[in-house]
Amino acid sequence: MLYELTTFSDQIGVLNVFRYITFRTAMAIMTAGLFVFLFGPMIIDVLRIKQGKGQPIREDGPKTHLAKRGTPTMGGLMILGGVMISTLLWANLSNRYVWVVLGVTLSYGAIGFYDDYLKVTKRTSAGFSSKFRLGLELLVAAVATYAIMKLSVPQLSGKLALPFFKTLLLDLGPLFVVFGVLVIAGAGNAVNLTDGLDGLAIVPVMIAAATFGIFAYVAGRADFSRGLLIHYVADTGELAIICGALIGAGLGFLWFNAPPAMIFMGDTGSLALGGALGTIAVATKHELVLAIVGGLFVLEALSVIIQVASFKLTGKRVFRMAPLHHHFEQKGWAEATVVVRFWIISVCLALIGLATLKLR
Repeated sequence: MLYELTTFSDQIGVLNVFRYITFRTAMAIMTAGLFVFLFGPMIIDVLRIKQGKGQPIREDGPKTHLAKRGTPTMGGLMILGGVMISTLLWANLSNRYVWVVLGVTLSYGAIGFYDDYLKVTKRTSAGFSSKFRLGLELLVAAVATYAIMKLSVPQLSGKLALPFFKTLLLDLGPLFVVFGVLVIAGAGNAVNLTDGLDGLAIVPVMIAAATFGIFAYVAGRADFSRGLLIHYVADTGELAIICGALIGAGLGFLWFNAPPAMIFMGDTGSLALGGALGTIAVATKHELVLAIVGGLFVLEALSVIIQVASFKLTGKRVFRMAPLHHHFEQKGWAEATVVVRFWIISVCLALIGLATLKLR
């Protein structure tokens, strides 16, 4: 919205600052953070009144979690509000990549919201049909991937870029839609599985958003992409503003989600945040790098897959409890210890992901 002020930059020179993605990204961080920080208490109060007993706690989970009963969920509404307002203010709204990412974010947020709503109203840790929910997620991801393929130049459409290689592209053709669906839906559900401890998911999401903000910025600039030997994807630089909004909203949310949490983000937030990251990765041709940067989310998802497969095939469990963070809790690690150590892992993985910009 404010980007449109650049049309008057010839008359008022100072308005030219709105052309710079770096400036608007910084402002997006501040705007989203300020929104969540200011309106967060009001949103928490409303959710606490509406939900009464708050998010149901798994009876088979760590016993220390039973003390969290009564904590409201759907805190993702705070994050989504901050991201939406900040993006609408600071992004170039004529950029179609922006609308694709926002579309996935809001759609996944709506799916997660309905799931949270059923959990709260029915007083159960299970939401609506997992098959129906997954079907909706796959449909949204398929539409987004197809849209991204149409927005891409022919040289990149339907092709998979490989990290650590200068120019190598794998032509997947129509199968790229399937791959994109796996990335977007997989990222959404992986973040959702990670969101199990106070502050555990939101910080790795911010770290990943910061990393992909850099990827989006350099991939969207011909000079930088040429110098770093990565594929130039025109117009994706604008996605750095969304990444900035994710960081700002995440910082604001962490203020209220830090232990002991005043609110949980719920599926409303975790599914939407993961979907946003996955879509940005597909748009910037850094799909495989997301598996590195978001390696913590991958480990959490794999722990669940391995646990379920092992129990069905052998009747035995590999982990004391899944997802992975619960395994370490059951081993005696304090919740704060698990959270901080997982944050450290996320930082290390993000640095490895950033190294792919130079190691080619």
